[in-house]
Amino acid sequence: MEVFMEAAAYLESQHIPVEAVGEPSPDPLQEDVFPEEDLFSPHQTDSMDLPDTPVLRTPGEMLDKRLMVLRTILDSEKLFLNELETLLMPMKALKATAGTSQPVLSSQQVQIVFYQVPELRDLHRDFYTGMRDRLGHLEPQAHPPTGSEQGEAKEQGQSGYQLMVGDLFLKILSQLGVYRGFIDNYESAVEIVRRCTQTDQRFRILAESMMSHNGSDRSKTKYTFEALLYKPLERITKTTLVLHDLLKHTPQQHSDHPVLHEVLRLSRSFLSGVNEGSQCKREVTLSRGMRRQLIRDGFVVDVCEGGRNLRHLFLYTDLLLCTKLKGGAQGKQAQYRFCWYLPLAGLKLHWGPEMERTTDTHHRIHATRAKMYLLRHELRQTMKLVPQKCLAARTIERSRWKKMEQLELMILTHSPLLPLELHSPSGKSHTLVMSSLYELEEWREAIHKLTGDNIEMVPPDLLTLTSSCVKLRMTQQPPLHSILPGEEQSLCGTLSVAVHSACGLQQPASVYVCVEVDGFEFYESQAQTHSSVSSLSPHWDQEFSFQVDGAQNLKVLCVLQPEEGESCEDRVLCKTSIQLDPGLLQKRWRRQTLSLGQVEVTMSLKYCPHPLDPPCLVPAQQQSIFCKPIGAVAQQEGVLVPHVVRCCVEEVERRGLEEVGIYRLSAATSDITNLKTAFNTSLREAVSRLRCVDVNAVSGILKLYFRELPEPLIPTELFQSFTKALDIPDLSSRSVTMLSLLQSCPSVNQNTFLFLLHHLKRVSDRQNVNKMPLMNLATVFGPSLLRPPVAILGQCSPTVDISQEVEVQVQVVYFYLQCDNLPEAQTCISHDTETTEEDETTNI
Repeated sequence: MEVFMEAAAYLESQHIPVEAVGEPSPDPLQEDVFPEEDLFSPHQTDSMDLPDTPVLRTPGEMLDKRLMVLRTILDSEKLFLNELETLLMPMKALKATAGTSQPVLSSQQVQIVFYQVPELRDLHRDFYTGMRDRLGHLEPQAHPPTGSEQGEAKEQGQSGYQLMVGDLFLKILSQLGVYRGFIDNYESAVEIVRRCTQTDQRFRILAESMMSHNGSDRSKTKYTFEALLYKPLERITKTTLVLHDLLKHTPQQHSDHPVLHEVLRLSRSFLSGVNEGSQCKREVTLSRGMRRQLIRDGFVVDVCEGGRNLRHLFLYTDLLLCTKLKGGAQGKQAQYRFCWYLPLAGLKLHWGPEMERTTDTHHRIHATRAKMYLLRHELRQTMKLVPQKCLAARTIERSRWKKMEQLELMILTHSPLLPLELHSPSGKSHTLVMSSLYELEEWREAIHKLTGDNIEMVPPDLLTLTSSCVKLRMTQQPPLHSILPGEEQSLCGTLSVAVHSACGLQQPASVYVCVEVDGFEFYESQAQTHSSVSSLSPHWDQEFSFQVDGAQNLKVLCVLQPEEGESCEDRVLCKTSIQLDPGLLQKRWRRQTLSLGQVEVTMSLKYCPHPLDPPCLVPAQQQSIFCKPIGAVAQQEGVLVPHVVRCCVEEVERRGLEEVGIYRLSAATSDITNLKTAFNTSLREAVSRLRCVDVNAVSGILKLYFRELPEPLIPTELFQSFTKALDIPDLSSRSVTMLSLLQSCPSVNQNTFLFLLHHLKRVSDRQNVNKMPLMNLATVFGPSLLRPPVAILGQCSPTVDISQEVEVQVQVVYFYLQCDNLPEAQTCISHDTETTEEDETTNI
């Protein structure tokens, strides 16, 4: 019940007696109307430490602010009602099974677990209905009132004075006995939930995946049973916090002011009584009377002396504790053994480069995935063919599920490659590795909020602290998909994701997008775009295809890449997670915009359900791209401009536009060879290498790609046509002919050439620094992009000496570089033509 202590501490920190709350005073919050997840989060205290802002002096301004607070309360109340409804959904079924020979819970246990929950639901439903009805006639304005709307604004201000809500809050507080009964029963209810989660697989499936609607949209959120039980406790604190805000923006002459004043006094009094009479659910009392509070826990992989071990990590307010879970199977009491701990004071975090697997580990992981796939296939067939199983069949099935869990644990331990390094001022360091960047960022954010030199560190009693983990833990077991429910709500087939663009950056930056999908790890589940050039509105237009089995969520992260010369590491700007609903996804592309806080990312999704082929025992190798026709490479990647061209161009524009002699000077042969090997084997590794090598190696690999094309970018059969076009004396006629010849090229060749031309023109714009005017660039690229036909014995063809051939090659490229009316290049196959619905915006 740490939220109670947090709210009381916050209200006391204002140094305002209850009698004075509501009088004009410096605003303690920079913004009082926050989304539910920001203002009401029980562990996010940083929103309460913002600097003061000017007070609202006029009653009209205060009423506008008051109305915003009331609307936020209404939205929050609707979400809370959905959570209570979700909590009550299994009650009827559990009561029904209580009278059978194999009950999930006994009648007494059902009564304890759901004690006072229906009453709370009814109480808050009445409150929500009353609040909604009173706010219904006050529609929010889409823009500030103009001169012609002043009368309406004045009228709305008068109705704001007439709007009374204090009696609704007073009705809730008059029935605090319902909350008191729930609080006194809470520990008993949680104990039953935890015990049954460990001992009964039927209850565990129910308790660890309960879905709740988020609001008016169709998105859902997954909760655990225990998390939903905690929501009413959290609600008491939320009510006290919003009452404080509401009273502050209610003018003293408002009829609601004295009622809200009394309601806040009663709420604070009840909150104080709870703090004094209850022990905090997730706290450890220390010998000096202080309390150490658990903030987060979960399973991670600890890398120590080259070995990997699955560990349970506990984040407290002042330290990080790593433990080893022992026992807990077949109803036995779980125990934790101490591994190490680090104080949070001065702790430094570093998101290191992605680790590399050995060839042996690579093959073992793929072999394990293949075994998991076969086991899952056998289990599916067994459940279909033998619905009423005999004892022997059930024994075999249990054995297979156990084997499945063991294989998943092996994958969970050995497949993660993303390291989070922890460095303590004392010199101790530990490295945690995770398979998901989303998970890594959640841990990094949680730890970063608590680190600092001003943390008061009390040396822990390690034996007591480790022993208390069983009672305090919020995560019961590793995240294994073989024991998760919701098979019918998951995806099985091919999920295609196209990342188009982003907007909302505060300043130009180089960013890339990471996409992650959950489910059984039979196949690769992560992908990332190339890094964009520095821009306020970056574009990628990259498409990824995931083979998924059991996928329910898609995670999207926008990552900032530091500029050249900056020593800082990549940083996650924002992230979100969306639920994958098979009923909403279609076989045609569906375009949508995801709101990741201040940044919006535009994507397209397409889902094709189908049985999956077994994963290969030998990891699939990426098809090489060098020395292959550019059309085949583009088709292989599903784009109009190959990734190697786009990645190199954008890297040059990111840090090479002011490099003297760019594209003219050569780099080390070894760097170019290594880049070529990387592009032929792994695009992800190649993109990572591009960021580190000399920029002349980046320009060199781009030139090499065009030089090694079996057919030049500009088709050979057009060489003579270009030669004749250059001889046309009239400039206008020559331009028409040249553009017509360009349009006759295949789509991939045409768009790649246009993409390169626009890039070279941007390079030339900095010629005063890089010394590379248009003619120099045409001289470098001409011979690679356009080649004369090879003379065939016995065939008559015009004879052109080598010097004339080179001149034609250079002049063709130079002509296009001088054109001011070149069309823009399309880099990706459009997904809009397949979209049958309008673009939608998903706010997460």
